[in-house]
Amino acid sequence: MTEPTPEAVDTFLSELVARDDEALIRARRASDEAGLPSIAVSAPHGKFLRVLARTLGARRILEIGTLGGYSTIWLAGGLAPGGRLVTLEYSPKHAEVARANLARAGLAEFVEVRVGPALETLPALAADEPFDLVFVDADKAPYAQYLDWAVRLTRPGGLVVADNVVRQGRVLDPGEDEAVRGVRAYLEAMADDPRLEGTVLQTVGAKGWDGLAVAVRL
Repeated sequence: MTEPTPEAVDTFLSELVARDDEALIRARRASDEAGLPSIAVSAPHGKFLRVLARTLGARRILEIGTLGGYSTIWLAGGLAPGGRLVTLEYSPKHAEVARANLARAGLAEFVEVRVGPALETLPALAADEPFDLVFVDADKAPYAQYLDWAVRLTRPGGLVVADNVVRQGRVLDPGEDEAVRGVRAYLEAMADDPRLEGTVLQTVGAKGWDGLAVAVRL
């Protein structure tokens, strides 16, 4: 037997419990062909998001950071019948790729992609029905601001999940790195917010050493 690696285990788990269907395969391919950065969630993490959505019986999901729509497709697969997902994307190019991927997946009717800086598009959601699940996976510097909006927009009992919060362990000493300082601020805000009870799961695999923050809205 060859020496096991986190990457090999991720491949095994992906094939066993989180195999990409045709829509997910085509979404990855289209994103690569369009030159989007290869920073989408791994398949097991995507499946984890879908399981969370199903557990909640989620009718409304918010995603902050669409990229090519790979994680969006996973999340949308966990929506309850009649549910809807709103995903926010800064880049018009990324949004165009995501919309095409979502259409091919048969999800265009249930998923809305809103384009623009999230801190400008989030306030418009305040008048709508609250969300059951919010997934944050966007630019890291304003992560703490995204958390505040996520809490405002989530119903009691709903979940707020954020990706990339360990950053290869650099969260211990952010220095002048704005991205790491942003996720450190997110974790500190989550820990201090009386509206939340949360924790962090360190992750290792094809995406390296990182972590997911998961909090329930009290």
